[in-house]
Amino acid sequence: MPVNGERSRSSRRPTLEEVAARAGVGRGTVSRVINGSPRVSEATRAAVEAAVAELGYVPNTAARALAANRTDAIALVVPEPETRFFSEPYFSDMLRGVGAELSDSEMQLLLIFAGSDRERQRLAQYLAAHRVDGVLLVSVHADDPLPDMLSQLEIPAVISGPRSAAETLTSVDSDNYGGARSAVEHLMSRGRRRIAHITGRLDVYGAQRRVDGYRDALRDAGLPVDEQLIEPGDFTDEGGRRAMTTLLERHPDLDAVFAGSDVMAAGARQVLREAGLSVPGDVAMVGYDDSAIARHMDPPLTSVRQPIEEMGRAMIDLLLTEIADRRPTTTRDPQRRHAVLPTELVGRASS
Repeated sequence: MPVNGERSRSSRRPTLEEVAARAGVGRGTVSRVINGSPRVSEATRAAVEAAVAELGYVPNTAARALAANRTDAIALVVPEPETRFFSEPYFSDMLRGVGAELSDSEMQLLLIFAGSDRERQRLAQYLAAHRVDGVLLVSVHADDPLPDMLSQLEIPAVISGPRSAAETLTSVDSDNYGGARSAVEHLMSRGRRRIAHITGRLDVYGAQRRVDGYRDALRDAGLPVDEQLIEPGDFTDEGGRRAMTTLLERHPDLDAVFAGSDVMAAGARQVLREAGLSVPGDVAMVGYDDSAIARHMDPPLTSVRQPIEEMGRAMIDLLLTEIADRRPTTTRDPQRRHAVLPTELVGRASS
């Protein structure tokens, strides 16, 4: 017989309402804790988890997802060719941070490449069918149609780096401007005055901000900004080689190079070596990302560390909040969330 009017646990499963009553919180708070939302205090989370343990509550994942029109899946969308994804440390570090932050939730992570028109069309059809609850979008270019498509579909989304200063989607980025300034200021502190810059792709807002930081650091030090010392790259090894070759042809007397990525710095280093120039004796070098490439170069590369894994974690944190707060876009707070994480110069023998 049930005791004190309670039904025995063996007769039915505890309900969400019973967990809420035991924890002294609302039903929605219990749901947020179970779904891994970051919008809950540690004390509240502990109270809910204790109530779940005491009552033996087991979430009915399939039923909950169906009732809430949820799939319990998140897509990490990369609008780049697969070859670039697997060859650049940036993407593996980002994936590591995303996976680590998502490990304590019930969400599944899907990796989707959308580097071609055909892949983007296939992705649009997939997302229009609401196969995922949210999207993480990395390596976004200014003319990329994917962010606008996500807005039109009203799919919660977070992008790694805004497309411009007027970005409308939630974004996570590192301080590209400050990181570039620190690189140039470091080179000037070493007595270098003819400092070249190999940029990333300039349709990427982060690369534009690094150029801004480079220019302003020189101006603030009273040095002229010679546009002939700025050469576009594309974040690849070969792009670094091409840019360095062009820079040496224009300015064989340059005494330092700030590369917009460690990968490009590695390519530039090969060109300097082939030209008989020593690093840092003839040309000092600073890269960007502080990847494994920087540590293993000869000599080891001074580099600006951007916290890529932390960026991945922050993206998941913000996306889970967006998913938990599923109100129509028109009713949301117009003040969008834009997280900017600090960078740090890591000094090594190349400078």
